[in-house]
Amino acid sequence: MADKNILAYFKSPDQAQEAAAKLRDLGVIDLQIDRYRKYPGDGVSQFMNPITGQIESLADLTLGLEDSGPDSRVLLDADVTASGFSDGGNEVVTGHDILLTAVVDEAKHHQALDLLREAGALV
Repeated sequence: MADKNILAYFKSPDQAQEAAAKLRDLGVIDLQIDRYRKYPGDGVSQFMNPITGQIESLADLTLGLEDSGPDSRVLLDADVTASGFSDGGNEVVTGHDILLTAVVDEAKHHQALDLLREAGALV
């Protein structure tokens, strides 16, 4: 039979790990759990004190991002998550930033999807 892939989004690593254990019991072929971010990089390497005035941009202060250059800094500062200003657009922050990727046998695909939904995943 053919293999099927599944992308499932969770709110916490613990939630994803619990679902992964159930998928392993089901006989998953391959499985990986990752956290993804809207922005590149791993965050700041040192904490900054806003009182010192050594702030490169609003995004550095509010999003916890290392400076990636003046061009991208302008775009990061304009994001609603950095500034808090919005025109009421349809951008929704869901908090589902944990991605569980699984490969399962086609015969177990629907069973795996049901299992992930019961575990609280967005599939």
